[in-house]
Amino acid sequence: MPKILVIEDEAAIRRVLVKILSEENDTYQVEEAEDGLEGLEKIKNDDFDLVFCDIKMPKMDGVDVLEAAKKIKPEIPIVMISGHGDLDTAVNTMRLGAFDYISKPPDLNRLLNTVRIALDTKVLVVENKMLKKKVSKNYEMIGESAAISHIKDMIEKVAQTDARVLITGPNGTGKELVAHWLHQKSERSKGNLVEVNCAAIPSELIESELFGHVKGAFTSAVKDRAGKFETANGGTIFLDEIGDMSLSAQAKVLRALQENKIQRVGNDKDIKVDVRVIAATNKNLKHEIAEGRFREDLYHRLAVILIQVPSLNDRREDIPLLIDYFSEKISIEHGTVKKSFSDKAIKQLQEYDWTGNIRELRNVVERLIILGEKEISENDVKMFASK
Repeated sequence: MPKILVIEDEAAIRRVLVKILSEENDTYQVEEAEDGLEGLEKIKNDDFDLVFCDIKMPKMDGVDVLEAAKKIKPEIPIVMISGHGDLDTAVNTMRLGAFDYISKPPDLNRLLNTVRIALDTKVLVVENKMLKKKVSKNYEMIGESAAISHIKDMIEKVAQTDARVLITGPNGTGKELVAHWLHQKSERSKGNLVEVNCAAIPSELIESELFGHVKGAFTSAVKDRAGKFETANGGTIFLDEIGDMSLSAQAKVLRALQENKIQRVGNDKDIKVDVRVIAATNKNLKHEIAEGRFREDLYHRLAVILIQVPSLNDRREDIPLLIDYFSEKISIEHGTVKKSFSDKAIKQLQEYDWTGNIRELRNVVERLIILGEKEISENDVKMFASK
């Protein structure tokens, strides 16, 4: 049942609005507030689908209510109620986020039309917000083990903040999945997630890749080029395998984190950036610090939140779910009927030593689907998945 709040200090106008809304649709639940302070308190403590708010009120005027309400619950459509002398102010409130405004005395058709459109819009806004929170199927995190459940809980708590996250764990465990979940469940999901594999970029090019360069900065710099930090502005940058980054690049990353500024290679002009940094490594960074290969001050900047991704051997109970997931995904990719795995085949796969973790398991499942029988048997596993 849609809930509507009417904030209006004039009792006569308030009664008219409540009567119209209540009689027009008996599924509307209508509440009243006599002034701005009372109305804002109700907005804080309850969930409304639509708010009507007068502009001129004692204690707290409608513009202040609008601004405060939009900070608390930005998805609520707020329709301003304006007297003849308030029309300019009413128009200005649209810039502050008001959904619409109606004049006193309210016109019945205009009022009801505004209600219908506002409620429909609220539904769309909420659905869109929920869709944004859903993680793409390409980056699903499969598993129900205690370790994976803990990681999912951590992501739910951390994603909505801008806290930096350091993801650790062996190769092939799915550290990039955690990064994608953190980004897609955050308010930055409308911005870019820019991935940088620090281990795959030569040390002499890493600074240019991260911070960009100007024409002539080095031999092959034939034009100005933005770096990954600029591309990620307003979004998230994922620095994968950061333990392989050169010390000189580490120093510049540290400055970017401290000052939210970067400099392109070959230029001393500061460029402001608003970027959330998520980093990942398969190395023991504390050992790297002790060996002089990683900056301790950068480590502490990155490791505000630490998420340890377990090896597949430490979450064997998730292997049946992963096999089923990969089997379905691979059958779609190959355009074939999904194959099933016998209980004995699954049990045998659970007993393997998965040094390559999830990445290795996926390869083995694909090999079994291509070479095995209609139902993958224990014998298929022995023949085609031997380690």
